[in-house]
Amino acid sequence: MKNIRNDILANVKKVIVKIGSAVLTGKDGLDLTIIEQLVDELAGLTKKGCQVVIVTSGAIASGKHRMGIMGALKSMPQKQAAAAIGQGRLMRLYSTAFAKHGLYVAQILLTLSDLTDRKRFLNIRNTLSTLMEWGVIAIINENDTVAIDEIKFGDNDTLTAMIAPLVDAHLVINLTSTEGLYSGNPSLSDDARFIPLVREVTEEIESAATDDTTAAGLGGMKSKVRAAKKITAYGIPYIIAPGRKKGVIQDIFAGKERGTLFLPADKPMHSRKHWIAFTLRSRGKLFLDEGARKAIVEKGKSLLPSGIVNLEGNFEIGDPVTCADAEGAAFATGLVNYCAADIRKIMGVKTSDIEALLGHKDYDEIIHRDNLAVTKQPRKQK
Repeated sequence: MKNIRNDILANVKKVIVKIGSAVLTGKDGLDLTIIEQLVDELAGLTKKGCQVVIVTSGAIASGKHRMGIMGALKSMPQKQAAAAIGQGRLMRLYSTAFAKHGLYVAQILLTLSDLTDRKRFLNIRNTLSTLMEWGVIAIINENDTVAIDEIKFGDNDTLTAMIAPLVDAHLVINLTSTEGLYSGNPSLSDDARFIPLVREVTEEIESAATDDTTAAGLGGMKSKVRAAKKITAYGIPYIIAPGRKKGVIQDIFAGKERGTLFLPADKPMHSRKHWIAFTLRSRGKLFLDEGARKAIVEKGKSLLPSGIVNLEGNFEIGDPVTCADAEGAAFATGLVNYCAADIRKIMGVKTSDIEALLGHKDYDEIIHRDNLAVTKQPRKQK
């Protein structure tokens, strides 16, 4: 496996490093020793010509510590207030630590709506690109002070998965409190074995990951594996590694077998289709017959009304909608050319019948193949 790692790391010039709350926090709030330790290693990468972007947690934990709050926060306003208090301190610590190496940092706070809007998505891409060209370390976090359920990422693993294609990263490293991925929860099962290499994020791999979280974190291993699926689909390798272990970044770039390596997909998804599949939130679901599923997944065809057998939701023209088989298993996401009310009138019919049923025909396709992203690859023959 060492040769695989060496081959992947040989040409890495842009890396995203996600640092979880369980790594950054200690008994007394933020762990200053760990922050300085990681910054020293990341600064070393920049001096070797590597562009670094950080996705960081820790704002809420920092705010809780500053206010002397020991237990869990009970409401969204409390969490948002803690984030508002802690974010400034978190950035100050990063800024001070990187300044010792002559490096500047830039704060970027995002909500989901910043990335689901295509124009804002591209503006953020341009800003990050400029920062990296200037040698500035972009430090990204969710804007917890304003985020509500509708515009929340859920956790920073998800945020990282959305940022990776935005900056065309060559590698994503997710620093967490464990050695990497195990076949089960190692703290609960003696039979749980460490998995050093994942060639494909299969259902078996996804089921091995648990939702268990630390007191400081949100995601758990399951969210990290979901992030791996999204990131590798874009053709980016992904590593889950122990963030509190000294020298972890240096070890990874030296090709040592540190953490779990997820290999990139053989056929990476195009940027816009990746945005449709993994950034936009689905507004409904179309249930398709087997012929339509095969046409989309195996032949790259558009979705026609004849292949739809049922639907859920009240979506409008241009909304992202999930495509599922008759049993409800999702396999694609696309932007619809017709609203839900119109699709209910024309589902199951031929394209030539659309105008007679609706009084107009703006498109032949319900979803054109250019706006259709397959999220589950063809079933392998046994």
